[in-house]
Amino acid sequence: MDDTVIILTNLPDRDAALKLARELVSRRLAACVNVLAECASIYRWKDAVEEAREVPVLIKTRAARYAEVEAAIRGRHPYELPEIIAVPVVRGFDDYLRWVADQTSIAIG
Repeated sequence: MDDTVIILTNLPDRDAALKLARELVSRRLAACVNVLAECASIYRWKDAVEEAREVPVLIKTRAARYAEVEAAIRGRHPYELPEIIAVPVVRGFDDYLRWVADQTSIAIG
């Protein structure tokens, strides 16, 4: 079983986040995508402190699919420099991790 990762990103609005989530799951790039509640993000960008409303997204997939997920996010993301961070899952319920691996397999009968 490949290593499971959670990929984090933020979108500027709920519609964009839901659209990305549906695409990742339908293309089997993710087993599950959580679209969270809007939050405030404060960050430094081009020598200025900025504040924006964003929608956090948690993408559950396998490390082997990371490059494809990153490409999908970058291809549809409106930001010049989108946050795309993969966090390895160190432990988890074996049945759930197996499900993530099964759902993100390329060849499904």
